[in-house]
Amino acid sequence: MIVTRRVALRSLFTLTVAAFTGGALARIATAPRRLPVASGDIFDEMYGGRRIQARRTPAGVPEVLVDGRPLHLMRCADGGYLTPIDHYQTYPTPLAATRAAVDELGSAPLSRFAAAHGVHPGGSSRGVHA
Repeated sequence: MIVTRRVALRSLFTLTVAAFTGGALARIATAPRRLPVASGDIFDEMYGGRRIQARRTPAGVPEVLVDGRPLHLMRCADGGYLTPIDHYQTYPTPLAATRAAVDELGSAPLSRFAAAHGVHPGGSSRGVHA
């Protein structure tokens, strides 16, 4: 069977379009999806297949939720943030610290005790832990 030039070029064009479309859609699918942020919220987005949210409490401290479960953020003396999930490295923003915790968690669920880490009577009222 002889393949004409027209059929060969049409097939090549179709394969090229399909390959580039698949590459573009893969990049879109893996990009973090931003949800509309309500007033008072710091961020509300999908990251790594999880919904991460944060809002400021009346005391001005960020309250972070990962899939609806609280994640405790600790403020460091250098102005950064760390979490009980990844407490060896500080991050410049609550969003960066939350994303690092989600990366470290992988597919594991967040423990219900993650919000209680570092909470004890007589702690600093400024939320700074040195």
